[in-house]
Amino acid sequence: MNANPVVAFLQKPAEDFTKADIIRFIENNDVKMVNFMYPGGDGKLKTLNFVISNKAYLETILTCGERVDGSSLFSFIEAGSSDLYVLPRFSTAFLDPFAEIPTLCMLCSYFDKDGQPLASAPEQTLKKACQAFRETTGMEFHAMGELEYYVITEDSARFPAIDQHGYHESSPYAKMNDFRQKCMLYIAQTGGQIKYGHSEVGNFTEDGLLFEQNEIEFLPVYAERAADQLMLAKWVIRNLAYKMDLNVTFAPKITVGKAGSGLHIHMRLMKGEKNQMVENGVLSEAARKAIAGMMDLAESITAFGNKNPTSYFRLVPHQEAPTNVCWGDRNRSVLVRVPLGWTAGIDLCHAANPLEPETNIDTSAKQTVEMRSPDGSADLYQLMAGLCVACRHGFEMENALEVAERTYVNVNIHDVANADKLEKLAQLPDSCCASADCLERQRAVYEAKGVFSKAMIDGIISQLRAYDDRTLRRDIENNHDAIKQLVQNYFHCG
Repeated sequence: MNANPVVAFLQKPAEDFTKADIIRFIENNDVKMVNFMYPGGDGKLKTLNFVISNKAYLETILTCGERVDGSSLFSFIEAGSSDLYVLPRFSTAFLDPFAEIPTLCMLCSYFDKDGQPLASAPEQTLKKACQAFRETTGMEFHAMGELEYYVITEDSARFPAIDQHGYHESSPYAKMNDFRQKCMLYIAQTGGQIKYGHSEVGNFTEDGLLFEQNEIEFLPVYAERAADQLMLAKWVIRNLAYKMDLNVTFAPKITVGKAGSGLHIHMRLMKGEKNQMVENGVLSEAARKAIAGMMDLAESITAFGNKNPTSYFRLVPHQEAPTNVCWGDRNRSVLVRVPLGWTAGIDLCHAANPLEPETNIDTSAKQTVEMRSPDGSADLYQLMAGLCVACRHGFEMENALEVAERTYVNVNIHDVANADKLEKLAQLPDSCCASADCLERQRAVYEAKGVFSKAMIDGIISQLRAYDDRTLRRDIENNHDAIKQLVQNYFHCG
């Protein structure tokens, strides 16, 4: 059972695909075109089309890839030496669910003029981060995302949902469930490993339009694959919305007083098939070290996960988005949350279904920790790489467990009764400029072991400072028209 037609046809896991497999699938399924797809510096997928004229040409493009203009894809590449190669990764092959002409798509890796992986390429940076994590800890870094987005359509005023109470709502009060289910099916066909989908808290009407928030959550996989899946998921959601005459946005904030859209990232540390996040039913020392690393680098992680000025209109107090550097259990006011992990040792299936015999199933694989600050403006590969570096950093900190203890909170930190706790916690940046300052201060950690290149860090800092938004949130916080214009400027971010 597999939703990806390529996997179903070849009867082997995608990670085992070879060039011969790709050619066999194309020949036996009347595929007429091949698409190479790769992320650019703006965080969006780019596409290069090939029509298959003969088998020799197909063999050539699969073996040699193609040449592209790097200066048009990345701001840090100069036009005078801009040629790059893009080579397809066979494990990412899928049939384009939107193409009228049968088309096979593959994600690509970048290589420089010397045939070496491009050091500043998003996918290569994440690959280096995972390799450094593996070498330092002896564990694998797994991740998955909660992809939130708004769907916008004309408001029919029929069966209206209660404003800001759309969480897990069923139709007809939730209007976009069918759209979300189609998105989930198409994402699965591209290879996405989906956990579930549902309507989210946010819903409101404005100027005759209905804004309805939805979420699609994934299963934890190797971090490199997790970034690929999120990238393709955004591509699918936008394409299907276009086909169905809807509009969608992953923007962090749409309007003041309404739920913003985050991109929460769950992480776990694996050794073989064993999740290292839990030990004897409680959070392990390894998990607390990883959390400590994220606490130490939290402010600079925003440089990868919160990439435009509207991000910082979401990261404000007294909403579910975090503003303080702390962590806790099942607590949505914190930056890193430890969600329920099926660690009670009770057979819940038997409890709900008495006819089922009691079993002793190991559910520890389900335990993750969740970083709650990122949003849809994130560069997915930079973000995953940054979180991987942060978790590795926790194992390199001599005082990691002390940092974890000091930053742990188990109360709502925004309650006035807990003001003393709040005062002791570091704050997340309030602008792109402030985020750039944090990255500048902590860049050595990200550049260690050659993970983030100096050019990439320089480019991120320059990009963030170019927004010149150091006082923007304070300047326009009560100006509805100015905020609305700002949202429009970054409506299709990431």
